[in-house]
Amino acid sequence: MNVSAFTPDQPATGESVSPSPAKGRILAFDSGIGGLGIVAALRRRLPEASISYIADTALFPYGEQEDAALCAHIVALLKDAIDTAHPDVVVVACNTASTLALGALREACPDTPFVGCVPAIRWAARISQSRVIGLLATKATVRRPYVESLRCQFAPDCTLIAHGARHLADYAEEAFRGKPPAPHLIEQEVAGLFGQPDGDRIDAVALGCTHYTFLHEALRAASPDHVVWLDPADAVARQTVTVLEAMETSPSLHDAEEHLWFTASPVDVIELEAHLRPFGYAHAEQWTTGQSF
Repeated sequence: MNVSAFTPDQPATGESVSPSPAKGRILAFDSGIGGLGIVAALRRRLPEASISYIADTALFPYGEQEDAALCAHIVALLKDAIDTAHPDVVVVACNTASTLALGALREACPDTPFVGCVPAIRWAARISQSRVIGLLATKATVRRPYVESLRCQFAPDCTLIAHGARHLADYAEEAFRGKPPAPHLIEQEVAGLFGQPDGDRIDAVALGCTHYTFLHEALRAASPDHVVWLDPADAVARQTVTVLEAMETSPSLHDAEEHLWFTASPVDVIELEAHLRPFGYAHAEQWTTGQSF
């Protein structure tokens, strides 16, 4: 099996992209580097936009946190980040944060548009021939009632088989840094999905964690040839385009300086920065509550 990482010049869908002339200031957010796959899609579709990014590495992985405390933390962090970055739109490039806190964020920040990232269950149902679809996500995402509500709404005639993978987000962080995991480790996680009853009938799998973008090819290589893996990164970017095109953004913000913040300082910052440059960031910065620029 060939384990390769995603690179930002690869459209996640394999389709041609028509860039939008829309401009604006975007703040993207994730628990780690996973949301950078969405940043890459945003840059393809919105080359004139200013995109800052905050990685909440102090609490990574989110799947290990208690729901109520995590939701309160996400709201407080993003309220502070919005006050700092003054974005036209916030992209919550994290499935766990979207399924848990998107409603609370919209209530706490009613003047800020939010674009969330949820498992592509509707997409999987649309293309499935067997009517058995899969979801590979974190344990936190898989256990939430929101996932079943998506199935009931968008895939009522499908059987949904889900697997909460504990280690894949960690493997993705390493793959991003040029250290792909051993093939058998990916195969073990994939077996947790296809090894379930009727798992051999799955023909479409939704990626339910943005980190998995960086393992996309490895996951495909570890699964049956007929299975289609669905990465929602480009769909999130398209929705962000729609939001910005409907807004009257302030011209004074279009050329704003871009930032990439980490809430916990990376131990391998020099090595990490080399892998951040293809996504448009030269330096990793330490996030400090209440900062301004």
